Amino acid sequence: MIIKYIGFLFTLLWSYSFIKSQNIFKKGSGLLITLFVSNISWFTFIAACYYGVKNFSFYQTLLGIIVSIILVHLAFARISLYINSKFSDKKYLMIIKTSVEYLIIAIFVYYFFF
Repeated sequence: MIIKYIGFLFTLLWSYSFIKSQNIFKKGSGLLITLFVSNISWFTFIAACYYGVKNFSFYQTLLGIIVSIILVHLAFARISLYINSKFSDKKYLMIIKTSVEYLIIAIFVYYFFF
């Protein structure tokens, strides 16, 4: 029973972290992230919530959902603070972010067409 609940929490954390990561990207790459990753993550999150309601009590499920959302928000805030402290020049950070976004678009295009 504990292993099932840990798996439930892990699935909630995993899917909600992908949902939250969609907000990081610009509109162009954000659209690709929305189409391919975020929609699947929303489906996974909702399926995990349904699994939790079916296998655990309502309060355990609600606690798991709330804890996973809070942990993901705290992790993203902490990572944001860490990254901002490491890059004193924000221009360099934006160059890296843009490069990563174009790399993601290229990977999606390559995967989709080849």
